[in-house]
Parts: sequence; C-alpha cells; structure tokens
Amino acid sequence: MTTPQRFTRVAALAALASALLVGGPAVAATPTAHAAAVRAGAQSVGTVCYSELPSQAHDTLGLIDKGGPFPYPRDGIVFSNREGVLPQQSNGYYHEYTVITPGSPDRGARRIVTGQQKHEDYYTEDHYESFDKVDWGC
Repeated sequence: MTTPQRFTRVAALAALASALLVGGPAVAATPTAHAAAVRAGAQSVGTVCYSELPSQAHDTLGLIDKGGPFPYPRDGIVFSNREGVLPQQSNGYYHEYTVITPGSPDRGARRIVTGQQKHEDYYTEDHYESFDKVDWGC
C-alpha cells in the first residue's frame, strides 16, 4: 500500500467516524474520500471473536492452516472482491474457502476469505454481502 492511499483512507475513516459520533449522515468530505472509504470496506467490515464462530468455520480455518485437503474444488480460488466490501487490494490478494453449512444441499453462503497477512481472515455468512474480520485474541 502506498502512503497517499493510506492518508486518503485515514481521512475517509475519520470523516465517517466523525459523522457517526455527531449523529449526522455519514458523508465524506470529498467524493474521492468517500470512494476510498467504500473501497476500504469502512462501512461493511465488522469484527467477530474466533470463539464466536461456528464450529465449521474453525474446521475451515484449521484446513487453511494445514493447506488442505478441502471439501470443495473451488476452495482456495482467488476472491476478487467485486463487491468492494473488503479493503481494496491487488488481484490475487484474497482467497476464499467454504464453511460447511449443515443441512444445505450445496456449498451454502458461508465463507472464509483470507488475505496475505498472518491471521487476516474474514468470515461471511451471507455470501459476501457483509464480512467480519476474525479476532484471534478472543
């Protein structure tokens, strides 16, 4: 990540936080700052404690750590972040893995998406509409 993007992202997040604290609408100072906040996933990525994840997510994270084998052929493919929910990164930065959903006739909607940094793991239970970054410390 280059320094100018970081400052833009910080400014956009500050504008969003300020608007939320004051109780007004979440409007960034400039269209560029707003676009940076959306690309950064500032409005869509929450946090979830590792201990609060479903047991199937624990299983998936364990398989990722071991390098597989994975239950579905599409596990490990590049996640392109077309929805723009996660922080913007270069193509190939993110990879997705299925979190098995008991009773589902197919792969279901639950996924783990990993980034390239250690413990940069995101969980979605609604097929990429929202994400929670996994907090490994709780």
